[in-house]
Amino acid sequence: MRVISNKRLVEFAAVHPDASVPLQIWRKTMEAGRFANFAALKRSFNATDRVGGFYVFDIGGNEFRLIAAVHFNTQMLYVRHVFTHKEYEKWKP
Repeated sequence: MRVISNKRLVEFAAVHPDASVPLQIWRKTMEAGRFANFAALKRSFNATDRVGGFYVFDIGGNEFRLIAAVHFNTQMLYVRHVFTHKEYEKWKP
C-alpha cells in the first residue's frame, strides 16, 4: 500500500514528538502490506474503524488518531488528518 503523505505524519510529530515512532511504525507496516479490502486491513490493524468514507486508525496505544482515505483497488492511502485523541473528539467527517 502506498502512503501519501508522510509529510503530514512528520509535521504532526514535530508538534507531538511522542507520536513520531508510532506513526512511522504504522507507515512502514502499511507500506509493507497489501490489503484487498477492509477485512484484510482490520486483520493487520484491529483498532481500525470506518467512519463515513474514511478509515480511522488508533495509533500509539489510542493516544493518536489517523484519518485516511483508502483506495484498495489502487493500493493508495491518503492521510487526511492526524489528531490527538482529544482533537479527534471534535472532528466531524
